[in-house]
Amino acid sequence: MIIYGKNTVLEALKNNKDIVKLYVTSNNLDLVKKYTTNKKLEVVVLNPREFDKVFDGNHQGIACEICEYSYVSLDYIIKKNEDKEDVALVILDGLEDPHNLGAILRTADATGINGVIIPKNRSVSLNSTVAKVSTGAIEHVDCCQVTNLVNAMNDLKKAGYWIIGLELDGSIDYRKQDYRGKIAVVIGSEGKGISRLVKENCDFKVFIPMVGHVNSLNASVSASILFYEILRNRG
Repeated sequence: MIIYGKNTVLEALKNNKDIVKLYVTSNNLDLVKKYTTNKKLEVVVLNPREFDKVFDGNHQGIACEICEYSYVSLDYIIKKNEDKEDVALVILDGLEDPHNLGAILRTADATGINGVIIPKNRSVSLNSTVAKVSTGAIEHVDCCQVTNLVNAMNDLKKAGYWIIGLELDGSIDYRKQDYRGKIAVVIGSEGKGISRLVKENCDFKVFIPMVGHVNSLNASVSASILFYEILRNRG
């Protein structure tokens, strides 16, 4: 997998990501020097024109080849946080846009979200676009991929988690919900929202009030609003 952009690549270097090869322009050599001095890492220096031919997008003169991003298990997330009083996880139900997932990871890192859970099928996965948009947050947020979201929700309930769905037809204003303790918030896909079975297995359903003409928000925007309310609610 190829990832690019200064923040994305530097976070991978800082966190000892399995990097196969690093590509930089000469003006970025000093930027990466302290992370590559003691590593057996092949560094390829390209001029800006060569970089533009090889890499698309806003690469900022730095890119690298890495092993694909790996996921942690749900059991790992549960055990890692079992002794904490307050834990907030995010379940993404059918999210398809990698830009939305990247933005959600970035805000999750900023607000102290403890983990993100996505389904294996009909969902975006961790890729280079997600990494770029997350600006390195992908290295710091535990991501779990599960076969069945409802089964995962039931496992979380057994571990003491409350499941809170974010829905247009929710019954509770998101600002009035109690987010203390162990919770997992569900955010649906960009077009269809939360699927029926997942919705039926939520303990609470909250909504974000809107007074404009468009009755929906971008998934990553909705997530950001909710994440910061969780942070504020917990003081």
